[in-house]
Amino acid sequence: VQLVESGGGLAQPGGSLRLSCAASGFPFRNYAMSWARRVPGQRLEWVSTISDDGADITYADSVKGRFTFSRDNAKNTLYLQMDSLKPEDTALYFCALGGRPGCSGYGCYQNWGQGTQVTVSS
Repeated sequence: VQLVESGGGLAQPGGSLRLSCAASGFPFRNYAMSWARRVPGQRLEWVSTISDDGADITYADSVKGRFTFSRDNAKNTLYLQMDSLKPEDTALYFCALGGRPGCSGYGCYQNWGQGTQVTVSS
């Protein structure tokens, strides 16, 4: 299993970023996938989970209405569109295999990538 995130960087409050995650080494279209984030010194926080076919998407209350999770099963790729960014969104963002709504912590996932840093600051 390999999950490679990209697209992080520095954004101003109110700005946008789009994260991508390239997946390989497993039958991507058969698995629910998730995004999670971690602030240094804090627990891994669940952000969103998408079903295998992309029909069902659940978001943490902290990002609902601002983040949009999507997937392209033909390209084995996940996307996280992040709009109206806030300083509290600053974290290392991971895409992860599996997961379920509301489940935070590494034990909730089968695998995860190396992460991409998102920093929201003026």
